[in-house]
Amino acid sequence: MEAPSSIELRHLRYFVALADAGSFTHAAEQMFIAQPTLSQQIRRLEEIVGTPLLQRRREGLRLTTAGTVLLDASRNVLSLVDHEVSLARRAAGLGRQRLRMVVPRGLPEALAVETVSVLRSVAAAAEVDVVWMETPLDPEFSLIRQRRADAGLGWLTTTPEALPAPLDVMSLGEFEPDVWIPCSHAAARRGTISLDELASMDVIHGPRRAEAGTYDAWTRVMRTVDPRFEFTDPPFRHSLPMALAFASTGDRPTAVVTGPSAIAGSRAGLIRPSRYVGTHDMVRVSLENQPLTAMASLVWNGDLPRPLQQILCETADGVPSLVPAPRAGLAPVSQDLPEAAGQY
Repeated sequence: MEAPSSIELRHLRYFVALADAGSFTHAAEQMFIAQPTLSQQIRRLEEIVGTPLLQRRREGLRLTTAGTVLLDASRNVLSLVDHEVSLARRAAGLGRQRLRMVVPRGLPEALAVETVSVLRSVAAAAEVDVVWMETPLDPEFSLIRQRRADAGLGWLTTTPEALPAPLDVMSLGEFEPDVWIPCSHAAARRGTISLDELASMDVIHGPRRAEAGTYDAWTRVMRTVDPRFEFTDPPFRHSLPMALAFASTGDRPTAVVTGPSAIAGSRAGLIRPSRYVGTHDMVRVSLENQPLTAMASLVWNGDLPRPLQQILCETADGVPSLVPAPRAGLAPVSQDLPEAAGQY
């Protein structure tokens, strides 16, 4: 049996691509090689390591225990090599260091615009190129932890201490959802609704796949009032006016809750929807005591080179405060819902 030193980087890249794709066909397409070639290289890797790395089952590929360990090690090695090659190219005047940044869809503009603007400025001053990735982030920030991205902007649904190694995090501000209810509901007259009142209604929110972390966290909060509580999926994921129209014509009192969209504590009063909802009358109210919130956070891999980590720290420090100014003497107001479709 040959020593592990005969492993080549291409073996590791093929193995990581296969683990991520879940099938030889998809992995071969992504790596622009023939499927038999990929199969041959994976068998070669298993021979070098001396044990099977994958179990080939009817429902798909599954990593063995050894495969799981090697996958994590492979990501570490490939990430280190990519960063060091980038540094070498930069030293030779052939290129600049890169930072792969994930910015998921549906983030509040107040958050995304400010953070992206500051990051671009700080990275440019440090002569670092930012590669923007518009893709979802799961609650574990797996893309970053597995080194398929360097950093990301997302929602922290646990304490920073509970994040798996080697992730680092800096919080940017706390956000809460918009809550819409029928104008005939008693809470509409007050401009606020309690968690108990909300849990007694059908509540359109989600779908879960759009933002699993906040969806699950808010479900747990709602179940402190009603252990059997379940959110209802929106009829059209990217259309808030359509969701409001469905809610206003439901058999039971129905509310619509968006994803994190407003700086916590920044909104008050009644807000009526736009003409796109037609004759259906829904109003936006405040949720008492802000029980549904999410912490906007900048998360990165703690193994990044120090200059890249410094850029991210400076970005977090440079984002303007997202804490709302104190409000006093506010009267209920009424205005149109923005014409653009909302995210949930």
